Amino acid sequence: MNRLVIEPHYFPSLEFFCAILSAEQIIFEKNEHYVKQSYRNRCYINTNQGPLKLVVPVIHEPDNKTPFHMVRIDYSKNWIHHHWQSIQTAYGKAPFFEFYCEEIKHVLQQNFEKLYELNIHLLSLCLKWLGVESQFSETVSYEKVFASGVEDFRSVISPKIPYSGRSIYRSVPYAQVFGNKFAPNLSFLDLLFGEGPRSLDILMASKKGEQLKIEIVFK
Repeated sequence: MNRLVIEPHYFPSLEFFCAILSAEQIIFEKNEHYVKQSYRNRCYINTNQGPLKLVVPVIHEPDNKTPFHMVRIDYSKNWIHHHWQSIQTAYGKAPFFEFYCEEIKHVLQQNFEKLYELNIHLLSLCLKWLGVESQFSETVSYEKVFASGVEDFRSVISPKIPYSGRSIYRSVPYAQVFGNKFAPNLSFLDLLFGEGPRSLDILMASKKGEQLKIEIVFK
C-alpha cells in the first residue's frame, strides 16, 4: 500500500493505526459529508464493566450534508468532564497513565469548535508518542474516486462492522488493567497507558499484511 486516504477518528482504534502504519503516505479526508454513528466522534475504552463507548456530541445541520471539517462540537453537554473522568477511572492505575495524561487533558480542555480539529490534534499526539512524524496531508476538495495508487479507506473502519470482517488488524494481547479476558481493538489509549514505549511494536505486530516504511508527508 503506497498512499492511503482516511478520515481522522476520535482517539482512534488499534485497527486505525494498523491501517495508517501500513501506508507510505497518509491523506486525511476533511471534505466528505459527515457520517453519523462512526468513529469520527466516538471511541471505546476498557472498564471494569467491559468496553465503554465515549461519544463527542456534535451539532447536526438539517440537511445532513455538512463537510466533516465544518462539523461543530456541542458544548451544551458537559462531555469533556464525562470523558476525562471515565478515562481517569479506567486508566488511573495503568503503568503509563501519568506519563501521558496531562497532554491529553490539555488538548481536551482547549474546547475546539470543530470535531475535525480536535481529532487532528489528538491524532498528532498519538503519532508523536509512537515516534512517527506527525506531518500529514489533507484533502483539498471532495473526490468520489481517487487516482490509481491511492487506497480509499474512507468509512472502511466502522463500529458497525467487527474488525474481524476486515483484513487490517489482528488481535495481539498486551497488558490491560481490567479482567482476565483480553479486549481487542479498543482506543489507542488502552494500549498507550498499558504499554507506553512498546506501543509501536505491538501495533506493528497487530498489522495484517506486509509492513512498509512509514513516511507521513504534506501533499
